[in-house]
Amino acid sequence: METIRIGDACKILNGYAFKSDKYVTSGIRVIRIANVQKGYIEDADPEFYPENYSGLDKYMLKEGDLLISLTGNVGRVAILQKEMLPAALNQRVACLRIKNPKISKGYLFHFLNSDYFENKCIQASKGVAQKNVSTEWLKEYEIPLYSAKKQAEIENTLDKLNLVIKHRKEELSDLDELIKARFVEMFGDPADISRKDKVELSEICEKITDGEHGSVARVPNGHPFLNAKQILKNGRIDWDTITYVGDEDHQRIYKRCNPVEGDILLTTTGTIGNVAIMPKAEEVSMDRGITLIKIDRQKVTSEFVAELLKQPSIQTEMGVNVHASAIGHLFMNRVKKLPAILPSMESQAEFTAFVRQVDKSKVAVQKSLDETQLLFNSLMQKYFG
Repeated sequence: METIRIGDACKILNGYAFKSDKYVTSGIRVIRIANVQKGYIEDADPEFYPENYSGLDKYMLKEGDLLISLTGNVGRVAILQKEMLPAALNQRVACLRIKNPKISKGYLFHFLNSDYFENKCIQASKGVAQKNVSTEWLKEYEIPLYSAKKQAEIENTLDKLNLVIKHRKEELSDLDELIKARFVEMFGDPADISRKDKVELSEICEKITDGEHGSVARVPNGHPFLNAKQILKNGRIDWDTITYVGDEDHQRIYKRCNPVEGDILLTTTGTIGNVAIMPKAEEVSMDRGITLIKIDRQKVTSEFVAELLKQPSIQTEMGVNVHASAIGHLFMNRVKKLPAILPSMESQAEFTAFVRQVDKSKVAVQKSLDETQLLFNSLMQKYFG
């Protein structure tokens, strides 16, 4: 198949070394590496430069510019949207502007956003503590050059699937928000100091402990070994990336930390505060990054406690108590003292029934999302390798 160098297809711009001490509250948005996520721009914590700052003309961005991260998590690609302008390019982020009519922006975006290309960036990167990929390598990289008609077909197909994926994710988010709203409606803010039913988390639990503190050898087959990264923000457990430990290590860990169906898993290292309810599954071991919460099932339900821990006031409380280190950690003694409430079992049962009904809808939506994502991934593999 015919190919084209990225340098022949695009003009490649490097960024400017913006100084953080010159940031202001509004003005020219600075697009940093942290903003460039896989497929989208993250703008939750924007930084700005003064609009009258001189010497930025060649770093100013335009609507539709393709941006790619060159340091750290290399190879992440996003398109700049109009609402983010005026914006300027920070160092270690590259901007790609189409200059060759043989290639379309949408087709190029999908190629650059493929796992295949991201892995090529990672393989080409240098550095030990932090990976770096050069714009010189980027210029020389060759991409498949389909006909204009085929590019349009690929772009249209992948755009439609992306839209379905986006809508399914929004549906899941809306269902999660529905549960949160129902919790607040029924129980209010658990951190309200004026509450008469206020208790500490340990008072509604039989046991709170964490996983293995030491290093454990992995084996090809054995007992599943969960880490904090596998407890996802949406409450799911990522079983696809699971590793395994041998029987001797598992039995030693499981004797102290034995998650069973209905237990609460809380991430307390790195990303703090992700919550999952342990499903019915074979025995698993866990590392220190997960705290195991065994509730007192005579006092509370799993669904109630899981949603309690997701409440903004409780999440804030966790953040305040994180031990400052290279990788943040929330110690068990802090988890035990988290604020909780103890409403009637009747009201908890009503809430639990509501959650389980919503979860049925979530399962159906998730199934559709997984099937669409699988189709999208297979087409990306077909078109781009």
